[in-house]
Amino acid sequence: MLKKGTVLFIVSCFWIFAGCVAVVVGAGAGVGTYTYVKGELKRDYNANYAATMKVCLDILHDLGQPILERSTDGEETTIKTERKDGTPQTIILAISNAEWTEVSVRTGAVGFWKKDVSQQFHEFIAERLKK
Repeated sequence: MLKKGTVLFIVSCFWIFAGCVAVVVGAGAGVGTYTYVKGELKRDYNANYAATMKVCLDILHDLGQPILERSTDGEETTIKTERKDGTPQTIILAISNAEWTEVSVRTGAVGFWKKDVSQQFHEFIAERLKK
């Protein structure tokens, strides 16, 4: 028969290794922490939606990436673009609150996501928002 301490230890290990993603992500949100789920690399920025949108559009312009499709519902905007090598890229900006914006970047086709390229795009955003 297992002791209560052993059961508690096993349950704790489960939560640590299986992870409660919302807790782990929430603990580091806004301090350079990314979440990577199903090809989307997400990060929260301490910048309002309009400023973050301008930075993203400026980066796309500077990289010579055309906007193929852009849709918005007022709180979230999806931008579909294509990198010079033909790789598709989707950027989703969502209002978290008045001072925070969540940005999701997905680069590549389903099953062939390029996490490093998405991370680079996030680094460009972070650098420009510092200015």
